[in-house]
Amino acid sequence: MTATHTRDVTRQHTVVDSPYGPLTLVATDGVLAGLYMTDQRHRPPEETFGDPDPHPFAETIRQLDAYFAGELREFDLPLHLDGTPFQRSVWAQLQLIPYGETRSYGELAELLGKPGASRAVGLANGKNPVGIIVPCHRVIGASGSLTGYGGGLDRKQRLLAFENGTQDDTPALF
Repeated sequence: MTATHTRDVTRQHTVVDSPYGPLTLVATDGVLAGLYMTDQRHRPPEETFGDPDPHPFAETIRQLDAYFAGELREFDLPLHLDGTPFQRSVWAQLQLIPYGETRSYGELAELLGKPGASRAVGLANGKNPVGIIVPCHRVIGASGSLTGYGGGLDRKQRLLAFENGTQDDTPALF
């Protein structure tokens, strides 16, 4: 009989305010593993977030504050991204999309060497566990239309407008 040992994982979370509503940050073993908006599609159950503890998130919060202040265009944080190899490859491509720019699902599929996989890219994009920092909001439809966003199309539109300097400062209700 073979014994299997599974390592215990420490999970913690905190909630921070943002111009786009409260953001729940989740860490696995002290490394950012989730950034979830309220009412986000594919948001894991709260009980999986671990104990409340703001300690592991100091640098994430600092960088988010700088981003929302318009002072940071590229995040530099270690990430713990749980997903399939294909999902992780899509999320890696998302991180290469420059601030203020967009790519279509088809363009990402081409960059991944899978030109017929734009639908699969869209599904992987939608399951991105670290929104904003892994900028899935920068992916649009082939026609330039804003298509699905786990945090809602209004947030996607506002994030894109913020990044390209056309943001309406009207407060949104989230």
